[in-house]
Amino acid sequence: MALTRPSSPAPTHSAQDLPDEERPLLVKDSSIPWRTPLNWPQIYIVLLMQLCEPLASQSIYPYINQLISELDITGGDDRKVGYYAGLIESLFFLTQAFTVLSWSRVSDHVGRKPVLLIGMAGLAISMLSFGLSRVFWALVVSRCICGMLNGNIGVMKSAMGELTDSTNRAEGFSLMPVVWSAGVTIGPLIGGGLSKPHTRFPSVFSNPFWEEYPYFLPCAVVSAFTALIVIISAISFKETLHPRRASSDDSSPHEAPVPMRALFERRVLVAVFNYVMLAFLDIGLNTLQPLFFAMPVAIGGLGLSPPTIGYILGTFGALNGSIQALFFARIINRWNPKRVFFVGIAAFIPIYCLFPVMSAVKRSDAPPAALWTLVCVQLAFMVVMDLSYGCIFMFVTAAAPNKHSLGSTNGLAQTTVSIARAIGPALTASMFSFSLEHNILGGYAVYAVLVVASAIGLVLATRLPDKGWKDRSDGS
Repeated sequence: MALTRPSSPAPTHSAQDLPDEERPLLVKDSSIPWRTPLNWPQIYIVLLMQLCEPLASQSIYPYINQLISELDITGGDDRKVGYYAGLIESLFFLTQAFTVLSWSRVSDHVGRKPVLLIGMAGLAISMLSFGLSRVFWALVVSRCICGMLNGNIGVMKSAMGELTDSTNRAEGFSLMPVVWSAGVTIGPLIGGGLSKPHTRFPSVFSNPFWEEYPYFLPCAVVSAFTALIVIISAISFKETLHPRRASSDDSSPHEAPVPMRALFERRVLVAVFNYVMLAFLDIGLNTLQPLFFAMPVAIGGLGLSPPTIGYILGTFGALNGSIQALFFARIINRWNPKRVFFVGIAAFIPIYCLFPVMSAVKRSDAPPAALWTLVCVQLAFMVVMDLSYGCIFMFVTAAAPNKHSLGSTNGLAQTTVSIARAIGPALTASMFSFSLEHNILGGYAVYAVLVVASAIGLVLATRLPDKGWKDRSDGS
């Protein structure tokens, strides 16, 4: 929204000019009807940097299982393919968890820009290495390098927090889930559409290289895009962390990054724990939903074909991204972030409850329209759930002790979330198999466990402040 000024000759003030005790997380006072305009050129660059992340992580999914089966590491037993594929992705999150906090703290001292450039360069190199890997250990090393060098997720949120203030933060952070949704949609298209080009486009890719390295092309495309963004960012992106007066005699201790132990205060921990619970419930859903769609009807699934599953998930990605872009800021300005976050966490309960309901409908004589109506209802609840991400990003940003500790705060949050995302898929998939194998609650015990976890998430959400914390990341 453009900055508007009252018609009276009285002097005007932006929200950043307000005293700290009067500066809320979101301005809703009718006496301050204007917002600081967003710095769109810089925000666009941050969003392009963020797009590299899902493109790299999601582009390998269409071919990773086939790639592993071709490496002879499974001994011809295709049942082991999923184990090795899951190991590769878990190792990425684990190595990221070990290093993301360090990168974020480094960004508090040297700035966001150099850390972001290093992270994207590492991403580009690791993707090239992944495409050239023909043994399993090389795949593992490539993904671990990507995880170790990639501290960008938390640093990008810090940069976005510094490019916005309490008057326009909802609008800025609403774009991050949109970009992620776009990457999640485009990434698999790159991976699936460009793998094995020597068989799909023999007239163009006839060189023996493409037969020896059939998955190099999608990796090279993602790497080239990332390298282009590195160049654009190096030239055009301006440092968002303004240097503190470290050498001045009158420098304020409030400008310096706080010690690590100082991050373990109530408001930071409340925001981080809520973020971790959201990420755990979401990664569980991302693990279970494709399994449920693909599993045979006889064991409680829907028995859908891969193209149908892809169509469902692709439609959700496009719909979710559009709604986030068009309505998130308006929803936050109509209701406060805590209320929206609480409703988003509550949406997990019907989402998980719908799995056994859809299974029962599939097994019954109900018309197909009944099943597809339930699928659409579940996807609608998932759109509501996804609103929680923009909200929790705002809470984490506002929880930072000061602007020079924003990177550390986001790094702490991203470290714990990476651990949850490393553990979540294996834990959820194991509960799914265990429920079916032992017929616990008719094979649906995993959904009951996740409904209980969702209820715990609601309890955690009540600990967030109703009107937002006093925002110390704006420069207080």
